[in-house]
Amino acid sequence: MRMTSVVSFCVVILALAAGAGAGGKILYVAPGGSDTNPGTKDKPLATPAGGRDAVRKIKAAGPLPSGGVIVELAGGTYEQAAVLALTAADSGTADGRIVYRAAAGAEVRASGGRAVTNFRPVTDKTVLGRLDENARGKVLRADLKALGIKDYGSAGGGLELFFQDRPMTLARWPDEGFVKITGLVGGKPKNVRGTKGDKIGKFMYAGDRPKRWAGEKDIWVHGYWFWDWSDQRHKVDSIDTARRIISVKPPYHGYGYRVGQWFYAFNILAELDRPGEWYLDRAAGVLYFWPPSDPAKGKPTVSVARGLLSMRGTSHITLQGLTFEAARGTAVSIEDGKANRVTDCVVRNLGGWGARISGGSGAAVTGCEIYQTGQGGIALSGGDRKSLAPAGHQAAGNHIHHYGRLDRMYKPAIALSGVGLRAANNLIHDAPHMAIMFSGNDHVIELNEIHRVCLESNDAGAIYAGRDWTMRGTVIRHNYLHHITGFRGKGCVGVYLDDMFCGTRIEGNVFYQVTRAAFIGGGRDCVISNNIFVDCKPALHIDARATGWAGYHVKTTMTTRLKAMPYQNALWRRRYPKLFNILSDSPAAPKGNVVARNVSVGGRWDGVHSAARKYVTFKDNLIDKDPHFAGRAKANFQLRDDSPAYKMGFKRIPIEKIGLMSGRKSD
Repeated sequence: MRMTSVVSFCVVILALAAGAGAGGKILYVAPGGSDTNPGTKDKPLATPAGGRDAVRKIKAAGPLPSGGVIVELAGGTYEQAAVLALTAADSGTADGRIVYRAAAGAEVRASGGRAVTNFRPVTDKTVLGRLDENARGKVLRADLKALGIKDYGSAGGGLELFFQDRPMTLARWPDEGFVKITGLVGGKPKNVRGTKGDKIGKFMYAGDRPKRWAGEKDIWVHGYWFWDWSDQRHKVDSIDTARRIISVKPPYHGYGYRVGQWFYAFNILAELDRPGEWYLDRAAGVLYFWPPSDPAKGKPTVSVARGLLSMRGTSHITLQGLTFEAARGTAVSIEDGKANRVTDCVVRNLGGWGARISGGSGAAVTGCEIYQTGQGGIALSGGDRKSLAPAGHQAAGNHIHHYGRLDRMYKPAIALSGVGLRAANNLIHDAPHMAIMFSGNDHVIELNEIHRVCLESNDAGAIYAGRDWTMRGTVIRHNYLHHITGFRGKGCVGVYLDDMFCGTRIEGNVFYQVTRAAFIGGGRDCVISNNIFVDCKPALHIDARATGWAGYHVKTTMTTRLKAMPYQNALWRRRYPKLFNILSDSPAAPKGNVVARNVSVGGRWDGVHSAARKYVTFKDNLIDKDPHFAGRAKANFQLRDDSPAYKMGFKRIPIEKIGLMSGRKSD
């Protein structure tokens, strides 16, 4: 399924990079330079902030030079303790962009971290006594206060440690995976349609491991306390090791707690028992770490800055070829403005998102690798829903993986919110929850490859939206979703239109070994057409939940959200004609869904609920018949020219165009 070349996508990327200051004035920045220098190659500036200020001086002196201005950074690490802020005053123009780029062949790091250089052996007998016997003599200590680092945040979100450009593990138990709640002692029971639990964060565990934690003052737990799609971190209030009861501090989890759900404990010095784990004594400012290798060669770094770059009201600025890393929050935040671009960058090792773009128009994040983020990858929002004016933002050609390290649920690789956004040709994999989450209208989600997501959740979707009649017009087409089976293989969803979500097209996609591959949760006016389903169990799910257990949403959330939009004005009636009379047209019924010209082989095709079936139009689907694949043994699901599906109106899927451009990794 990997493509060897994608001419059209290459053209898009080249077009986005065009006008990046070719022929414009170049300002040079290099470690060892000085921000009092003129920014020439012989006398470079020292920091990106110095480059920004030099651009401001050029603009203040007169019009921008023809071709704009390039701020070219030489290889090296540029540490910053605070966010670098760009404003409208730092903007370029359509034919004269301001470009911040890495020098050719150079690795340029914008780092929100501080190097830790003062590790020493642990000699304190009290500390040694708390450590696991195997860790004694291997755990080192570093005085962060001596390095001038005094703001640590909390164990629930704050300073992190990175080594060999990878996030290290805050000492935890168990070392991997989870333990289960064995009993509840809160005293305020709850019952959600037969699923029983308790509202109070007071629960039981098995075994005696917590007896080792005597003297620990800042223990936390992280768990999926009631549903497996909603997690939360809690600071521990007390542990009764005799009765095996953990009590957490409020606020308690909104859904409560129930037996059998899973959690782990962390921020425990006594659990620093293997290489790669660390612990911070926040009162003393002392960092403890068991390095996986020689600390002098691993570049131990702690995150200090809240973020790295903020652009508010800027236009026509390009960030190109840079590495953003080691911040506690989001690397790049762009608010309003137009035609801003982040291209060919590496964005990693963060506590927040890789990039967040809100408002404005025509922004793009392209060709980047984003990984090891604490939250999601790229968040795009913009456009106006009432007027259906599109923002035109896009995330294209990015490799996003191993995200959601800290906030594990509802922090997708790509989030789309608003009107007229696009996610295309991205490769997304290895994450605890969803790949793409969308809300709003008229988005295009196409040509993406997604696998190994929803690894810690089951009632979840690789591509997800939910609970709104008015958020229509999105097209999900020509994507390849494979090997998506949920937490512990219990099953999740490929494309999940949850809780009466409507008016979405799922067409021309390939689903391979995906549970509940295409899912309509009681919604209306959706089309599932021209898809290929291979070994999916089931390929298709449609239900009528609003006529049953979810009916209370119809007169509450659904109607409230409907009336918040001008759904009966001329524009909306022309764009979404089936929405106009929805309140008088059995709004709870899943009407208008069409399932046509799909191919399904292996697994199970039909998961349509009996109450929904009468509302669905089925037409020309090829089910459990040989579709004449070009080469299934190598997961080549293109249909041969003699496929019987073509006689039923099936249209060829451009499989060769799915995923990243040639040369980027696929796993």
